[in-house]
Amino acid sequence: MSSLKNIPVVTETRTPRSGEKYVTPQGFTAIKDGQKPRTAESPSARVGKPRWITAPLAAGAGFSAVKGIVREHRLATVCEEAKCPNIGECWNAGTATIMLMGAVCTRACRFCSVDTGNPRGWLDAEEPENTARSVELMNLKYIVLTSVNRDDLPDGGAQHYADAIRAIKRRTPQVAVEALTPDFQGVMKDVETVMDSGLDVFAQNVETVRRLTHPVRDPRASYEQTLAVLAHAKQHRRAQRDVLVKTSLMLGLGETDDEIVATLGDLRAAGVDLLTLGQYLRPTVNHLPVERFVRPDEFERYRAMALDLGFVECVAGPLVRSSYRAEQALARNNAGLGEGGLAQRHGA
Repeated sequence: MSSLKNIPVVTETRTPRSGEKYVTPQGFTAIKDGQKPRTAESPSARVGKPRWITAPLAAGAGFSAVKGIVREHRLATVCEEAKCPNIGECWNAGTATIMLMGAVCTRACRFCSVDTGNPRGWLDAEEPENTARSVELMNLKYIVLTSVNRDDLPDGGAQHYADAIRAIKRRTPQVAVEALTPDFQGVMKDVETVMDSGLDVFAQNVETVRRLTHPVRDPRASYEQTLAVLAHAKQHRRAQRDVLVKTSLMLGLGETDDEIVATLGDLRAAGVDLLTLGQYLRPTVNHLPVERFVRPDEFERYRAMALDLGFVECVAGPLVRSSYRAEQALARNNAGLGEGGLAQRHGA
């Protein structure tokens, strides 16, 4: 085993452990789960999860079918790479959030378990068509495309997104497409490349409140940059009124109620239509600790605040993620969670 910057590089055939560097099949190095090992562990990391943090097991015929299609077409999914707790529920419903441009991100946000490294311009040229074929085989009505950040590419991968969206629309024009994109380093012409590709929903996640943006997000990301991208996306397509703009906020990282309210106001001012609110869950001991577990009834209260501010819908709950039940966002029923959301379901 060799080392790089004092981090072991796994060169043998075993699966790398969290925090280890390894060599990808494409020949560049990456850090497993995106974060270097940390020696100190916060006491909060040992706090047990409350009863409402539960998710269906990742098993079943639907799960196996989607997994087979993903493997056959060499696709990455954020469901797997980000250790999403809803993978069993969503895949058994025959849906998946496909992650474009590989499974290695050029950034290292401290909440995210996607591997980090520098792909040095590598792209799978067949991915747009493979993605479109997979969407067709899965018989979907709504597909979410997301990706790692690709700061190594001149356009951040905007054209690759556009190619994938157009390929989907050619094969299955009835399928609604949501693109959950990087911030493209704030380059608005790259945002426009994606916006003009025929998508139905454009999303870019603000992730947390202004004060906690750093250290939660990578230094190359910023609260203001995300707001600017969201606002530009909305303004660019405002005349057509055919594209909705969406973002997501994690709770439980130490934010206050006042900061949540301020963030909701900033997002509405930017023209955001759809919002998701979910509980931050620490993916490994190398990531940021959970500062609090937000109760289901609190999520319902935050949702009511958002709706009062004018969001078209706010999907809120402990296990909600940015792509959770995305196809139901316009049903105005908390994406099927019902009146009272998970607060009623768990008697909280």
